[in-house]
Amino acid sequence: MIPLRNIRRFFRKTMEQPAYAMRVAAKRLGALLSYHAGRGNAPLPEAITIFMTHRCNLRCKMCGQWGDHGVSRTGAKEELLKELSTEQLTAFIEDTASFMPNITLFGGEPLLHRGALDLIRTIKSKGMHCLVITNGSLIGRFAPELVEAGLDELNISLDGNEETHDAIRGMKGLFSTISGGISGINALKLERGIRKPLINLQCTINKDNYGNLEEMLNVAETCHANSITFHHLIFLAGETFETHKEYFNKHFPGTSSEDWKGFVFDHGLDIGLLRKKIAFIKSNAKNVFVNFYPNFTDTELNDYYGNPRYIPSGYAPRCQSPWIACYLFPDGEVRPCLNIAYSFGNVQKEPFKNIWNGPAATAYRRRLKKEGLFPACIRCTELYRY
Repeated sequence: MIPLRNIRRFFRKTMEQPAYAMRVAAKRLGALLSYHAGRGNAPLPEAITIFMTHRCNLRCKMCGQWGDHGVSRTGAKEELLKELSTEQLTAFIEDTASFMPNITLFGGEPLLHRGALDLIRTIKSKGMHCLVITNGSLIGRFAPELVEAGLDELNISLDGNEETHDAIRGMKGLFSTISGGISGINALKLERGIRKPLINLQCTINKDNYGNLEEMLNVAETCHANSITFHHLIFLAGETFETHKEYFNKHFPGTSSEDWKGFVFDHGLDIGLLRKKIAFIKSNAKNVFVNFYPNFTDTELNDYYGNPRYIPSGYAPRCQSPWIACYLFPDGEVRPCLNIAYSFGNVQKEPFKNIWNGPAATAYRRRLKKEGLFPACIRCTELYRY
């Protein structure tokens, strides 16, 4: 449903986007009832993330795709270049518009897909909520189109001041490019007298920025951002990764777990220092809405970073995401999880509604309901969302 730790964040959404928030609440209730029924079926999803492309123009250090340990660095080129055409993506939106899912465009860098802007226009023409998760490098170039299309939200990655951010993301001048792009979008909104797209900054806590996290308060205020979310690092112990692989080899033969391999590394954080930084930020955030995700207590923070077998105490130890959301990948496969290559089916072969409660989907949900969590789920952000 909505974890109690996320209520403040949900109320914020309700104030900014009341129709969207009420639709979310209604769909979560239906999903919760289906989850407890235990048959593996689910109401049509609240949210669909379209993974537009594997391509990215950055090499961010902590990224599981293209970062220092990223799996895309060694992936087969022909697989990495696969993308659904603009026509195929448009058909998918038309196929799903009847139940009004919230659509997120993601990647890679979604704005590298030649049909991204047309797809946003199509989504908004159907009255659906649309969010773009972006590294921000192209928002200045496409600022007029993003505003005119009626995009609801832009989630933009920013990890620190100019020096810190550019070093983490591997592109000199990137911070300045992003800041200029945000300024351009804000100017266009002011000129038109509109509030959207909302500007949400996303800061990933990592060993290269956590010592100066408080700098992001000034960055967010200078950018006139609507909010900033500090994301705890996604990482996985090697033994957890191996256990996860063994589990899937046994219960879902042929399903690759290699996407999780990109997150197998040591976090390198001093938790005592991180705890102080978080406390300072929470106490000094005055002019921008600040959220930490997941919203851990001090004890949970210690366990999350220090215990490879950590199970959350403040969040329910079960995953409901496959009853609520899914991912459409560049090859047309519909997956329940971003980092597990299990497929419910392919939209190039059958309609989405047939896939959503098809045999592959219901079998997966029944197994997950029985287990509560799969081994790698403890590090997945979706566990803490629903």
